[in-house]
Amino acid sequence: MSLNLNKDKLDTILANFWIKGTLLHFSPLGQGHIHDTYLVEVEEANEIKKYTLQQLNTRVFQQPELMMANWVKVTHHLSHKLMKLEGEKAIRQCLRPVSTLTGQYYYRSSSGEYFRIYYYIDNCQTIETVSTPDQAFEAGRAFGLFQKLVADLPASEMHETIPYFHHTPYRFKRFLQALDQASVEKKTKAADVISLAFQFQPLISLVVDGLDSGCLPLRVTHNDTKINNVLFDIETGQGLCVIDLDTTMPGSSLYDFGDLVRTATCPAAEDETDLSLVVMDIDLFRAVADGYLSQTADLLTSSEKELLIQAGLLLTYTIGLRFLTDYLEGNLYFKTKYPDHNLNRAKAQFKLLESMQAQQREMRRVINDLLKSFD
Repeated sequence: MSLNLNKDKLDTILANFWIKGTLLHFSPLGQGHIHDTYLVEVEEANEIKKYTLQQLNTRVFQQPELMMANWVKVTHHLSHKLMKLEGEKAIRQCLRPVSTLTGQYYYRSSSGEYFRIYYYIDNCQTIETVSTPDQAFEAGRAFGLFQKLVADLPASEMHETIPYFHHTPYRFKRFLQALDQASVEKKTKAADVISLAFQFQPLISLVVDGLDSGCLPLRVTHNDTKINNVLFDIETGQGLCVIDLDTTMPGSSLYDFGDLVRTATCPAAEDETDLSLVVMDIDLFRAVADGYLSQTADLLTSSEKELLIQAGLLLTYTIGLRFLTDYLEGNLYFKTKYPDHNLNRAKAQFKLLESMQAQQREMRRVINDLLKSFD
């Protein structure tokens, strides 16, 4: 999807929102896989105001109204609770949507495109790959706080915006279908990672069975807790605000912790091609778990705590499957920069998974020590 944004089109979009003033500048923003995102600067009463504009990807979010209903509910819930906790500081700690003239929080163009706008949070940065334990701790703390703040939001009030998003048995079934239909060339190029996909099959039902049986609680969860979905304050380094709330829906806390471990414990990029660099750093794991549990130790059930170690392996496996499946299907879901991009992403995920598997005993010691410290 490409927005192909020009000034006339942007003026039309902005005219439908409660934004006054003169458009000064707009430019692409971020490196997200799904939506097209822009920074928009407007001069209003001799003051420059900044906004984030997104065109929603309706191929991925096929019911954008339901996704936006979730998004608005969560942003308002977080804003209300953070204002009580932090006062005016909360302005920089949560997304604040801008309403349209009709009172909605999205605009649908005559050609069927969906747009939303929220206030840009200045003096922040995103981090694509973690480099220090402090960054890992702050990412863990930010997502742990998010989990704590939405704990009283009933999962029954949230829509499932992408069916089977982290449902690993479904993802494995999709993988098998893609494998059956893929070309011989693709299957040959991906032979090693395909073999690993079958090798780690025992992980598949780890969380799904627990949710189905009621052993694990169904919660409102973020479901995309990559480290680059935290805004870090440039001056203090604090994990300031959790962003990309589109997949916030019913799920398991283990999905959130697992994806956090996947992205905040490895200093290599998600698409790193030098696989010798793709390892889980146990010090980064300790930091991210410390940050997350500093907010959630009193919230999580004993069943959830017991599976914290496997959560990282499960989500790394699940995302690896999704990258591999998308490669086999022709790169239909994730944005790619070259034909084998998703294959390289899949290879990196399975290499990381092997590194996690080799360090499970030490990971268990870390979690046990942290849980004792929070008792």
